[in-house]
Parts: sequence; C-alpha cells; structure tokens
Amino acid sequence: MDVKTIALALVALPVLAGCATIPKDAGFPDIQRSVSDRTHHLVQWRGNTIADADVETAVNSFLIRELTVDQAVEIALLNNQHLQAEFEDLGIAQADLVQAGLLKNPVFAASWRFPSQPPRGTNAEYSVAQDFLDLLVIPLRKRVAAQKFENIKLTIGNDVLQHVGEVKIAYYSVQAREQLLVRLRLIVELNQTGAELARRQFEAGTLNDLGLANQEAIAGQSKVDLAQVEMQRVADRERLNRLMGLSGEQITWKIADHLPDIPPQEISIDHLEALAMHQRLDLAAARVELKTIGESLATTSRHRYFSSVEIGLDTERDTGGQRVTGPTLNLQLPIFDQGQAQIARLQAQVRQFQRRFNAMAIDARSEVREIRDRLVAQRGLVEYYRELVPQRTRILALTLQQYNGMLKGPYDLLLAKQSEVATERAYIEAWRDYWIARSQLERAVGGQLPSEIKDAPATESTTTRSSGQ
Repeated sequence: MDVKTIALALVALPVLAGCATIPKDAGFPDIQRSVSDRTHHLVQWRGNTIADADVETAVNSFLIRELTVDQAVEIALLNNQHLQAEFEDLGIAQADLVQAGLLKNPVFAASWRFPSQPPRGTNAEYSVAQDFLDLLVIPLRKRVAAQKFENIKLTIGNDVLQHVGEVKIAYYSVQAREQLLVRLRLIVELNQTGAELARRQFEAGTLNDLGLANQEAIAGQSKVDLAQVEMQRVADRERLNRLMGLSGEQITWKIADHLPDIPPQEISIDHLEALAMHQRLDLAAARVELKTIGESLATTSRHRYFSSVEIGLDTERDTGGQRVTGPTLNLQLPIFDQGQAQIARLQAQVRQFQRRFNAMAIDARSEVREIRDRLVAQRGLVEYYRELVPQRTRILALTLQQYNGMLKGPYDLLLAKQSEVATERAYIEAWRDYWIARSQLERAVGGQLPSEIKDAPATESTTTRSSGQ
C-alpha cells in the first residue's frame, strides 16, 4: 500500500464515521407510551410532530365545556411550557448519543523550514495522525451514552407523572373552593335577611340594641368568610392556570362546583408497594444511572494505562529533494497518572448510588404506606362529617325556632350558626383532602391505581340542601 492510500484511509475513516444523523423524535415515543400506560393520557411534544396543529383545537374544545379533572390533566400535558422545555433535554441527550459514536477528527500537521546556505531547497514535512484508541473505546462510549439517554427519558417521564399529580391536586382544591363558595353565598343571603329582619324588629321596639348588633355582626362575619374564600379561590385557579399553561381568554374555564363522590370501597394496601417498585420511573432512572456509572468504571479500568494512542503517517522532503516517509506513533506513558484517582472516584460513586437507590426504595415503600393510611383516615373523617353536618343543621334550625319564640338569646343563635358553618367548611375540606390524598397515592405508586375511579359530578346531598333551611 503506497503513501497516498494510507493517507486517504486515515482521512476518510473519520469522515465516513461522521455521516450520522440525529433522529427528530429523540426517543419521545417511549415517553408517550410510558405516560399513557400509567395514566391513559396523551403527552405531546409540540413543534416536533405534524399533530401540533391539532393541539390548540383540542385545548380550546376542552375549555368551552365544564372542565373535568381528566381534561385538566390532558390540557397540561399538551400545553404546559415548562414540560415542553424539558422535552428539549431529549434532543440534547440524543445529540450526545450521536456524538459518542463519532471518531475524533484526525490531526494534520505541516512545517516548512528554509536553509541559510546551499542547498537552498525548502525542507517540508507533513503528517496526519488518528487516535487509534478511540476506535476501541467507541462501542463502550456509545453504551454509556445510550444508558444516559435512557436515564433522561425515564427522568422526564417521571417529571410528567409528577406534573399530573400536581394538576389533580390543584383541580380538587379549586373544586372545593367552588363548593364552599356556593354554601357561603347562601349563608350571606340568609344572614342579610336575618339582619334586615332584626332592624325592623328593632325599629318596632321588639329587639334591643344587643340583639341588633349581634345579627349585624353575624351578617358582617359571613361576608368576611366569603371574601376570604373568594381570594383563596383566585390563588387556586391561578395555580391551576400555570400548571395547564393557560393565559389570556383561556383562563375563563369553569368546573363543577361539587367534588366527586367518595368511591364505595377503598383501595387495598396489598401489592401497592410492589406496584410502586415496578412502576415508579424515578426508581427506574436510578437503576439506569447506577448501571451507567458501572459501565464508566469498567471502561476506565480497562484503558487506565493508555488514555491516548495516536497512529499516523509522516512524510518529509529535505533540502536536497530526498523524501522520507513512514508511520508515526504517539503514546502517553502512564508514569504518573495511571487513572487510579478516577477509578477510586467512580468506585465511590457506584457505592454512593447503590445506597441512594436503596434509600429511594425504602422511602417509596414508606410513602405508599403513609399516604394509603392517610387516605383511609380521610375517608373516615368524611363519613364522620357527613353524619355531623345534618346534626349541626338541625341544631341551628331548632335554635332559630326557640330564638323566634324568645326562648333562646342572640348568643345561642350566633354560636349555633358559627358551629354549623365551621362544620360544613371542615366537611368540604376533609372531602377535598381525600381526593388530594388519592392523587398523592397515584403519584407514590408511579401511575394509575389498581382500581381507578372515574370522576363524576357529585349529587347534592340531603345535608347540603337542608343546611340552607
């Protein structure tokens, strides 16, 4: 083989190896499948597919109707800009994966030297060299990069699932505020009517100053309670707007003003811990990260003594016109740095990530048990309040009857009304906290629960209707 052939081979090898393209989807279909399997929702990477034109139409079609919790989740997965920005990490990781499979560019060198006396010919030297060790390391480097890419996909998938949980929690918070506002507005109307009646009684001389003041104070306090809940509702709606990525005219959506009914049976604790170990993407990402560090350790250990081996071709023409050509070898001598520090560092990282993974698994199991126990406790609390609310309503009605018959004083009526309102508020909050705990349990097991309960508008309970008497 002549000199020109060797030179062309050294130059062409990295050029041919560099003919790699970067896929446009960057592994996003894997995330779509992972999220869909765990939530039955579609996540879309906008700006990356031909389906983007339909996203705005889908979002707007959800917003013109009474928004359900599933629709709120769907809007967030299609529209939230923080998620869309995070999806770009896939493109970065995909580019890193392609880069890991590319050879280093060859190094070309040239020098010209001019003699000070005859012969006057120019001394010219040319060389081209390629890192030969790079050829051996590429498969290992690509395997590590592929594992890092897989880790990125799992991490993004886990972030999407976390976002789903946040949307559900925010939705139920808004819905509870709406339900409480319906009740408080009715109370304000009733107390305003009571205050007007008290003024007429005072003007007729059948009610003293203290009785009038108490009735007006009750009416004023009910307005304060209503204003506070309305302010909290604004904050809750804006939080949900941020999670869904809505702005402008899109924020005028409406939802049902009643929380979903509590399901007839609770989820069994059986297999929930095992489901979390199998389904949680943060644990899967930690497993891949641990494997990646192990691969890096193996690669570093295997090539610890020779970090660079360059093979090339050099040709020189002396001043007399004679040409000398031959191969070159550049080799770093492992005299001082034998990779011992880097190996020790990677070994420590392997142990560190192993313990972190063990800790994550322990924490995940504990989290599932804790939230499931809280879910059961919240269910019991809702049932207690469901029995207590009609009792408070009946006490208020009887107190009002006796007050009108001059058998009870204004303080008794004030206390009965305050107790009834406080009980109803606590009932709605316990009802809300049940659904929040359920959403948190979904997040703790890494996706859908074994027996998913679809949301349905809650029927108006007899206790709610009677409380307006």
